[in-house]
Amino acid sequence: MYAITIPEPGGPEALVWAEVPDPVPGEGEVLVEVVAGAVNRADLLQRQGFYNPPPGASPYPGLECSGRITALGPGVSGWAVGDEVCALLSGGGYAERVAVPAGQLLPVPEGVDLVTAAALPEVTSTVWSNVFMISHLRPGETLLAHGGSSGIGTMAIQLAKAVGAKVAVTAGSKEKLDFCGELGADVLINYREQDFVGEIERATDGAGADVILDNMGAKYLDRNVQALAVNGRLAIIGMQGGAKGELDIGALLGKRAAVTATSLRARPTAEKASIISAVREHVWPLIAEGHVRPIVDRTVPMRDAAAAHRILEESSHIGKVLLQH
Repeated sequence: MYAITIPEPGGPEALVWAEVPDPVPGEGEVLVEVVAGAVNRADLLQRQGFYNPPPGASPYPGLECSGRITALGPGVSGWAVGDEVCALLSGGGYAERVAVPAGQLLPVPEGVDLVTAAALPEVTSTVWSNVFMISHLRPGETLLAHGGSSGIGTMAIQLAKAVGAKVAVTAGSKEKLDFCGELGADVLINYREQDFVGEIERATDGAGADVILDNMGAKYLDRNVQALAVNGRLAIIGMQGGAKGELDIGALLGKRAAVTATSLRARPTAEKASIISAVREHVWPLIAEGHVRPIVDRTVPMRDAAAAHRILEESSHIGKVLLQH
């Protein structure tokens, strides 16, 4: 088969479409013929040499895909050859075929085409696990989602609104904030021009955000704690603003607040299967009913993955950038 390989770390030009050995599904795995994949910031880090796949995972980038099952490995039940699926991956989505643990498969949700379904596994799993399974966002609470116009952000807005929460977002342009507003975000904060701590205080009558979904890490750590409500929960899912920050333990104690940090890729297969099961139970019906939808900025040919990486690096996109065969 062919896949996007990374012979040497570097810029987008480091991505090379090359012939590689076909994957073979192992115990509990299925083989998926990839129709589309999606680009995540983790892929950019892997290309640069900063985020290696976990042991045993495919060496090729790509943390989600959609396609059709072409073979079942030993011990797989509940799926059949020909089923249209989307999948959460530890790697290998930038390829013609990928072996996937059966527990990380999802059926293509009703009302979504097969290509667009590639935009769903990573964002739904990230948002549901962090905002709901870990941070327990409840109806009437306030969620602050940084990077509101990203794939993660656009999904967080929709899911939080679907459960009856108030949503605040940060983004860097009027166009992006307007789109967030159209999705249902209640408080729109331009991080280039406004202080999100002050804006959250004003929007909540001084109470603060109950849950903050943060992709920035160190750069926002202190201000995120300031913006938290009493009993607030800060969920860190990225380090775009650096890896090491100073945490004011006194402020955290005073608010009886919690800070968690997670990543999906390196989690054990059983944990991923548990998250996927929860997503199928709670998120898939919302998609089928039209309350939640994948947001796709554009689709790029798979072999032109370098162009897709440049789009993400420019940060001009809204929602997901897909790769299609």
